[in-house]
Amino acid sequence: MPELIQFGGSLLAILALAWLAGRMKLGGDRRIRSEEEARELAEEAVCGFDPVEIAIDRAGYSALMRDARGRILLLRRHGTHFASRLIEHRPEARLDQGFLTIEAEDKPFGSVTLNLGAKAQEWASSLRRLEKRHA
Repeated sequence: MPELIQFGGSLLAILALAWLAGRMKLGGDRRIRSEEEARELAEEAVCGFDPVEIAIDRAGYSALMRDARGRILLLRRHGTHFASRLIEHRPEARLDQGFLTIEAEDKPFGSVTLNLGAKAQEWASSLRRLEKRHA
């Protein structure tokens, strides 16, 4: 009988923690679901970054954006948040049909593969127009 009480108490505690985590919006499956949300994330990442062109990965895990000054911002999901990098120099990039893989200059940021469909070619071309980084 004591084991059954302990089991019931443990189960209740786990359910209470799960409920609390849900109320606090911890965890979950955060994705970029609209251009408006991408704009908000861009503003959070780089103050004053106002995208005029936005390409969101089909799964919503990442996005590429260009502002009127020609700056390109790369967003990627990192846990339940989004990390960003301004791409100022020509990155290592690979195009494979509708997928564009970008190696950021910042190695800890890692590589990002975006499923952009037909837009992948356009974005790959625009990245090739950036200046190469001089060592």
